Amino acid sequence: MQVVKMDKAMSNDEWISDDGIELEDKDLPIIKGYHVLLRPVYLRDKTKGGIYLPGKIVDDINYLTTVAKVVLLGDLAYRDKEKFPLGPWCKKDDYVCYGKHTGQKLVYKGIKLLLIFDDQVIMQVGNPKDLDTTFNLTP
Repeated sequence: MQVVKMDKAMSNDEWISDDGIELEDKDLPIIKGYHVLLRPVYLRDKTKGGIYLPGKIVDDINYLTTVAKVVLLGDLAYRDKEKFPLGPWCKKDDYVCYGKHTGQKLVYKGIKLLLIFDDQVIMQVGNPKDLDTTFNLTP
């Protein structure tokens, strides 16, 4: 297999967007039970050089993303000591990865969110820009 040299490629921090909409605690829904509310990390629609990416490409990559910021934990999340003997797997404002077809996608006050169960968090990520969100799209 031939590996393509990407020395002039844009780094992920130039592609990833937080879409500029801030969420305050008072704006959030009340999450019950063992749920974790996530805000997926999305791709910017414009490159550093000012080129707009086709909407279909941006939508496809955003749909396939599996990295998100923890927005809120349910009142029972990570309280089961038998299931989580070492404590919570994540906390508010952490970045986490989850399975591709995991959770309930929803739009709340114009912001795309994802509701998953506490045991569906796969791993914590220190900085989402370290992950390649286009990995699954390469041949």
